[in-house]
This record gives sequence, structure tokens and C-alpha cells, in this order.
Amino acid sequence: MHNSAAQGIALPQLTIYGENYTDTPWLLITGGRAPDASWLSKLPPTEKTYAADHGLDTCHRQNIIPDYILGDGDSAAPDTWNWGKSLGVPVEEFPTAKDLTDTQLALTKMEKAPAIIITGAFGGRFDHLYSLLFSCAHQQTPCLLSDEQETVLFVKDNEEITLHFHQHPHAISLLPFTAACTGVNIDNVRWPLTGAALTQAFPNAVSNELLPDQSKLAVSIEQGILGIYCHWQ
Repeated sequence: MHNSAAQGIALPQLTIYGENYTDTPWLLITGGRAPDASWLSKLPPTEKTYAADHGLDTCHRQNIIPDYILGDGDSAAPDTWNWGKSLGVPVEEFPTAKDLTDTQLALTKMEKAPAIIITGAFGGRFDHLYSLLFSCAHQQTPCLLSDEQETVLFVKDNEEITLHFHQHPHAISLLPFTAACTGVNIDNVRWPLTGAALTQAFPNAVSNELLPDQSKLAVSIEQGILGIYCHWQ
């Protein structure tokens, strides 16, 4: 089943509207902080589910049968890895000594996805999250990282994205993933921006607040790659 453009991609705490967020996404479960089980159960239907290494432990606990399993097996529990191999789905094993992280390897396998929801991305090693954020920012396929506490998505050259919040966020930050982001606009927040320039060298559009009487905001950009970060307490 495919979402219409009017529906966007609906996460439990917000719906994302934009021309690149209209098709049924694929899901990637990776090995950072495991998402809350109730949050995970409320995700929209996804066309395919990939599990990267320790993300398979989340699949095992939540009785999710992934369509594809990959990784070096160094962080998933041995019993979980054996369970994955028993499912009859493709399992691709890699050596521990390799150039890419397991999650980066998964992204290379998901290039045909119309959009990718990545969960299990936060709360683990910072270097892995840093690598993943920049990999997603520059991925041709639209990527969003999310769990019940945090969400990051990206807006790029001459693009506008509208967020409709079902749960009021504690903070909203704009994070440049290119040296500069120009023509940045954001509305319905305590500190709105119109045609602003933000730099990666000194990111200063952090901890904005959605106005108390608002549930929607729009973010647009003329040039660059801008991350939209949302945090819920």
C-alpha cells in the first residue's frame, strides 16, 4: 500500500509532508538505542525491513521478521544471529575489519528504496551516529532517523518540508550538513527565520521551540543540506 502525497509519512509523533516523502518507506533497524516497543508497533506499514547486526536483537524481541539481515555479527547476541539465519531470509555476513559500518552497508543495499526510516540510530556510540548522519544527509534516497525520543530528517536544495506534530516537541534544531545553508525559512516557532544563512562551522539554530498553539511548521531552503532535529522529553 502506498501513501498519497496528502498523507506524507506518518510516524507516531509527527507526519512529514514533502515531495520526497510520499511513498511507502523501507525500514532499517540498526544497533543503537532500541526503540520503545509501543512506538515501533505504531510505525506505518513499510515495504521492506532490513536489520543491521545488533538491530536484529530488536527484531527478535519484537517478533519482527526482517526481509534482509546483514552485518559482521559482532554486536548481535549469538542466539539472535542464529535465529536470523533460521528465518529463511537473505543473510549477508561481513568481516569485522571493514571500511564501512554495518549501517552504511545497509544503506548501500537499500538504494532502490523510495525513502528509508532508520530506527535504533541514537543513544549508542557517537562516532557511529556521526557517520550515519552524514551518510544519510548525502544519500540520494530520503532518509529519516527516528525513535520515540528523537528524529532527524533532511531538507535539501530548493525543497520545503512540512511537519505536523501529534506530540508537541521539546526542542527543534536546524543543523547544517554542508558548509553553508542559505535561504533558510522556518515558521511557527519562537525564533522564526526568513532567508537566513546557517553555517556548519558555527551552528547556532539550536533549541528552537514550536509555539504552544501550533502543531505544524514548514522548513525550506534554497541551497545546502539542512538537518531538522526534533526532541521529545
